[in-house]
Amino acid sequence: MVDFVLVLVVLVPLFLGLLQLALVLHVRNTLTAAASEGARYAATADQPVGAGAVRTREQIAGALAARFARGVSARTASVRGAPGVEVDVVAQVPPLGLWGPAVTLHVSGHAVEEQVP
Repeated sequence: MVDFVLVLVVLVPLFLGLLQLALVLHVRNTLTAAASEGARYAATADQPVGAGAVRTREQIAGALAARFARGVSARTASVRGAPGVEVDVVAQVPPLGLWGPAVTLHVSGHAVEEQVP
């Protein structure tokens, strides 16, 4: 019985750490995809820049939760010298266990604006 407890003392934190890592990576990838989608949407010829932030919030709320979409902003930016749109997302991923700080993620998506002929 003592061996079982000693093994659990090592395995449980290791397992929770792997779950936390998987959660953070999933949220980061989802936020990055939503920011990129929002930037591409705002870069179309008939959309204002603010539409990218709205689209990003919709994507995040649909895939994760609306609380991850609180820190979304969109602005015009230069994308490798061309006019474009940048959508930034700042979100905090809560810890799985009872202890530990939340992980703050800052991701962005970029897209070159369409030019109307």
